[in-house]
Amino acid sequence: MDKPKSKTAAAPKIEASAVRHSSRAGRSRYSRAEIHEIFRRFSVQRPEPKGELEHVNAFTLLVAVVLSAQATDAGVNKATRPLFRLVDTPRKMLELGEARLGDYIRTIGLWRNKAKNVIALSRALIADHGGEVPASRDELVKLPGVGRKTANVVLNMAFGQHTMAVDTHILRIGNRIGLAPGKTPEAVERELVRVIPDEYMRHAHHWLILHGRYVCKARKPDCPACVIADICKAAVKTTDIPAPLVPIAPAEAAQ
Repeated sequence: MDKPKSKTAAAPKIEASAVRHSSRAGRSRYSRAEIHEIFRRFSVQRPEPKGELEHVNAFTLLVAVVLSAQATDAGVNKATRPLFRLVDTPRKMLELGEARLGDYIRTIGLWRNKAKNVIALSRALIADHGGEVPASRDELVKLPGVGRKTANVVLNMAFGQHTMAVDTHILRIGNRIGLAPGKTPEAVERELVRVIPDEYMRHAHHWLILHGRYVCKARKPDCPACVIADICKAAVKTTDIPAPLVPIAPAEAAQ
């Protein structure tokens, strides 16, 4: 059976200034000591960072990430809360069916195509993996609607693997501050995996996303709130004074 076609999201745009001020393409502008200190501070600020997509197991995480393409986490959570109360396995998803699934997720962008993919990936999980989500990138990307970024999120969050899922925030940070310059998500991913100390890889994905979402924002970076302002090499930064290094409660971080 042919896999449902999925619309490919447009590649995130990279700031021209970020590209101009990156040192060498694909090479971090930071020393090992600087990178270690960056992630040490992130670990103090958010000791146990969590993804903001709500889920109850590996399957619902996979579904939530598939639904999150070109959508906000808040919008996905609003749709999936009632859905996941009823459906938390591939078999239950097939029993629900595409039409009823669509009723739950119609507030999410591209919901028709996503409903097709979720039903198809549920069928594939039952047929090829005994109803379980595989802990292999090669197997995950064979599922309908699942690309490398989605696979990396699932491998990291559900299985604790040291993967790096490069979204818009991480692509922007990698180039803006020169941590991992690259024109594509794959290039940024490779450099981040290369330079981030292994001891910090488990949570590095979430630290970078949260930093990009709440501090190093796309339109106007909040440099006074940045705990790495003194280390940051971004041309657009407005201060060299780092924000106080104190833990942020999860509820506060989500605001």
